[in-house]
Amino acid sequence: MSESVSPDDSHSARIVTTEGVLGGQPRIDGTRISVLFVHERVEGRGLDPQTVADRHGLDVADVYHALAYYHDHPREMDHRRRERDDAFEAFLDEIDRPEGVTPE
Repeated sequence: MSESVSPDDSHSARIVTTEGVLGGQPRIDGTRISVLFVHERVEGRGLDPQTVADRHGLDVADVYHALAYYHDHPREMDHRRRERDDAFEAFLDEIDRPEGVTPE
């Protein structure tokens, strides 16, 4: 598997992308915790960064690095979110359900 780290950002050493891991989503190095996951917890749900770190066995600095990466790469994060949402929709479409049963 190919792993990449962007050398132009100070937080990038902690944020990596690996082909075949989390669909290539940027994630905290050494974990399967994506930048989007951290962003959704802290800024989406309003959780404290320390709480997110504690719940997932992270250093709080890694939470802040993930948030910085998210805000430094808005186009990439928007693209990654759309990719994830599209994959989820495709998955839902593939589920074989009895007639008249919907996920709603």
